[in-house]
Amino acid sequence: MKAHRASRTVTSLVFLIAAVSLCVLACNSTKGISNSQPWSVRMTESVMQRCPEPWMVDFREKPKWEYTEGLTLLAILKVWQATGDKRYFQYANAYYDQFIDDDGKIMTYDLEEYNIDKINPGKPLFRLYQETGIEKYKKATFLLRSQMKTHPRVSEGGFWHKKIYPHQMWVDGLYMASPFLAQFAKTFDEPELFDDVAIQIILMEKHARDEKTGLLYHGWDESRQQRWANPVTGTSPNFWGRGMGWYSMAVVDVLDFLPASHPQRPAIIAILNRLATAIAKYQDKDTGSWYQILDQGGREGNYLESSASTMFVYALIKAVKHQYIPAEFKRVAQKGYDGIIKHFIKVAGDGEVSLTQTCGTAGLGGNPYRDGSYEYYVGEKIRTNDPKAVGPFILASLEFESLSGNESE
Repeated sequence: MKAHRASRTVTSLVFLIAAVSLCVLACNSTKGISNSQPWSVRMTESVMQRCPEPWMVDFREKPKWEYTEGLTLLAILKVWQATGDKRYFQYANAYYDQFIDDDGKIMTYDLEEYNIDKINPGKPLFRLYQETGIEKYKKATFLLRSQMKTHPRVSEGGFWHKKIYPHQMWVDGLYMASPFLAQFAKTFDEPELFDDVAIQIILMEKHARDEKTGLLYHGWDESRQQRWANPVTGTSPNFWGRGMGWYSMAVVDVLDFLPASHPQRPAIIAILNRLATAIAKYQDKDTGSWYQILDQGGREGNYLESSASTMFVYALIKAVKHQYIPAEFKRVAQKGYDGIIKHFIKVAGDGEVSLTQTCGTAGLGGNPYRDGSYEYYVGEKIRTNDPKAVGPFILASLEFESLSGNESE
């Protein structure tokens, strides 16, 4: 018991020291945000101003190893790469330095929960290890890889979303693990892992795609036991915007690492083209944004939602830049990006940038039970500066800013 209390005391002291250091960093770095800076920098500076400690980016009461932090800090690391400003690297690195001990163990992480969301915060570890050479980052990367070696699967090999959601694949789960595993395969020379990554993407489309709309349902229950599951197809009832956003980002990010010679690469690119076509079809003509429930834009209660919009724009412009999809989709991405800035972005007097109209959370099953109905999705809380929109906005901005003759403001 004494040892346990001592361990908690040391942990608390570590976070206190980090908090003081990061508060100093934030105070010294964000005294007014210039409107002349690129949007990626303006949003990153705003995140650091609002959240002096990186574990605060999802407005938690205490530190947690979670996918939203991983998404935002990955985006901030990419801003560091684009600008060379080491403050951004230091901000992201502070999170991982706090959470990971010298043995590579991760605070608040439990492998045996088999929660696929917990893999996503591992994505920045590759860059951190490459930059610093600190072994604990490599050890933590291998720890997360080990989860996926024993993670439960459906009969065809797809990963369950979580242990507590048996026999189910959700579209959001593809972003959480597949790009991480593809990067692991490339970085640590595990080529057979690429096959596993490819089959996840292919299976999700096979079981969740609706032929009529081209959209993907949020979830698929192989067992057909869930109340939300169609008794014939196993799919959930609706096309949730952010769910498809996660899947779209997963596909385009996996292609960063999947070898050009891999036999399934053409199939993955074909999936991305089908996604782009469906996304473009359901873009709101007036605003360039996308709805919470993608195919029911005119229905009462539905609303234009910022995380789906930022994710789609990121996936589309990146796919165009790499020539995975036809150049005509650049117009769709540009209209979407301009719409985000016009309709969702708010700038305070000191230059701090906020992003509005984000669905706070959405899932299936659980307790209380989430039935996947239209009423459920449109009834979830709407948030401002939710990292699930902020992170993709930074990523999308970086993609536009890297283009020559950028048309965005």
